[in-house]
Amino acid sequence: MPHRTTPRIGVLALVGLALAGASPAAPATAEEPAAPLVLDVWPGPPPGEVGKLEPEKYLDEKPVKRLANVSHPTLTVYRPAPDKDTGASVVICPGGGYFILAMDLEGEEVAAWLNSIGVTGIVLKYRVPRREGTPDAEKPIQPLMDVQRAVKLVRSKAAEWRLDPARVGVLGFSAGGHLSAAASTRFEEPVYPQKDDVDKLSARPDFAVLIYPGGMEDKNEVDNPLLRVSARTPPMFLAHAGDDGVSPMNSVAMYSALKQAGVPAELHIYATGGHGFGLRPSDKPCSTWPKRCEEWLRTMKLLTPKP
Repeated sequence: MPHRTTPRIGVLALVGLALAGASPAAPATAEEPAAPLVLDVWPGPPPGEVGKLEPEKYLDEKPVKRLANVSHPTLTVYRPAPDKDTGASVVICPGGGYFILAMDLEGEEVAAWLNSIGVTGIVLKYRVPRREGTPDAEKPIQPLMDVQRAVKLVRSKAAEWRLDPARVGVLGFSAGGHLSAAASTRFEEPVYPQKDDVDKLSARPDFAVLIYPGGMEDKNEVDNPLLRVSARTPPMFLAHAGDDGVSPMNSVAMYSALKQAGVPAELHIYATGGHGFGLRPSDKPCSTWPKRCEEWLRTMKLLTPKP
């Protein structure tokens, strides 16, 4: 799944929100969210780790912050202002072809948008690139380990963070969209040794948002999420551009499978936009997907304020 980018147009407001959340801050007021919390996904060494990577580093490329050689999975928790907080939360899976992670375009900026609609945005820094021993025809298993554990970990913190444990979603872009689809269809399949009380909780997301996902066209792939869609798959929102090099048929196929299984879903295929547009403003129709997604979340009653 190639990962190209669009120019950084009109993004300063979004980046400003993300950076404001990332810097040291005074305690939250009714109008001001708290500084983000960073925690490890695993209580010790991550399972399934093989081979040796160079140290984690950001590649010297613009206009996207690309993180490489991820071996230390973390969650960065961005909370909305208390007076906006709905109690819903979303684990965000940045894209990058399972090679790198687009940490700002498809991570921090997405958390800022979610905060603006009252949702806790939780950026998952999952392991990339693929490890030694991964068959060429399969996706790496370590990212799926990380996202399964992340969903459970968020549920385990629901009382502490004042979240609704029945409104924990996943949102992913490109390869992160494939990972979110896998999380939504393989939640009953433990892919790592269960470690502690956190692992007794459900790994099933309550809803999913897939933006220009890949990896679902070839139904002969053993780990294609389409093969595991069932009535238990959570409701989904999907968006893609018709001129994307990562074919929109990925999203069309998922939507079709969901409808056949009786799972609520909404699909938007935009005329233009290419790949990797994130939610940065542009003159392309694909830039409207965040508003459409917000409307879908409200229709599904996922943004109903907590008691």
